[in-house]
Amino acid sequence: MFIDAAYAHLCSLSRAGLGVSTPNPNVSAAIYSADEKLIADGFHNRTNSVDHAEVIALKKAGAAARGATLVVSLEPCAHTGTTPPCVDAIIEAGITKVVYAVADPNPIAAGGAQKLKDAGIVVELCESAELEFMQRAWLHKERTGRPLMVWKIATTLDSKVAASDGTSQWITGPESREDVQALRAQSDAILIGTNTALVDNPHLIPRGHAARPVRVVCGEQVVPPTHRVFDSEARTISVKSKSIPELIKVLSDEGFNQVLVEAGPTLGSALMASGKIDELIMYQAPKMLGAGKEFVSHLGISTLEDHMELELISVAQFGGDIKSHYKVMGR
Repeated sequence: MFIDAAYAHLCSLSRAGLGVSTPNPNVSAAIYSADEKLIADGFHNRTNSVDHAEVIALKKAGAAARGATLVVSLEPCAHTGTTPPCVDAIIEAGITKVVYAVADPNPIAAGGAQKLKDAGIVVELCESAELEFMQRAWLHKERTGRPLMVWKIATTLDSKVAASDGTSQWITGPESREDVQALRAQSDAILIGTNTALVDNPHLIPRGHAARPVRVVCGEQVVPPTHRVFDSEARTISVKSKSIPELIKVLSDEGFNQVLVEAGPTLGSALMASGKIDELIMYQAPKMLGAGKEFVSHLGISTLEDHMELELISVAQFGGDIKSHYKVMGR
């Protein structure tokens, strides 16, 4: 079916837009001829241009856009921000039909579908759970006012992130560590605590990717400026506080869509206990330690009835490791 194939194509484009569209959504768009042949496509990438996905596709298509169908992952915007309204460009290009997957929840930008209809363009909302999921970070930010917080951890089968002597590299295999690089590249910021910065001295720059997510270090311990997290390869923000509300305010004010939390048990558990972790990604290696540091500490739960519920999103295998992706329910 045409729309299924078009939406599958948009999913791959929106995936490419992860980490490069902030503070805007990772919108994707494609233009098709009357016989359903792809004419042009594009996704929003603020590292290259302020143009929205629709405008990028329209510029590529040129005169071929007249009489064509535009398929887009999010309802085209109807307001003037950094750029003019996308609906004006769509109308001017002579597009005759627009199909979009997700309605724009932003009251300022919404109304694009109606404006297109008023201009005589056929408009259809064909909802897509896949494209809604692909754009979930920005949608979450629109709904809550803060970025989607994803806690990434690497553990043994018995949930240890370090042995009793403190050694922790490497728990997972090279395939899992390579996947983490892609996860970093898809994030707008990477958050660690000062203890992680001191003990592991991580660089946090995605290997093999052009992306340079902002590095955020939170905590009261002093991290020497010579540590790798402060080098010039990416911007670093220091939040010199243990206050979760203060941290969240900084992240929200930055306009990040998605923050990857690579913190240890103390900061990660504090974020989880305060309801600020939205998703959990666990890379679990086929190893056991018996003793050592658990990935999660106190959550303020003393009885089974008060347990924290998680919903499994996906499972994948990387070498001998298992990657499990969860949504924290009620978030």
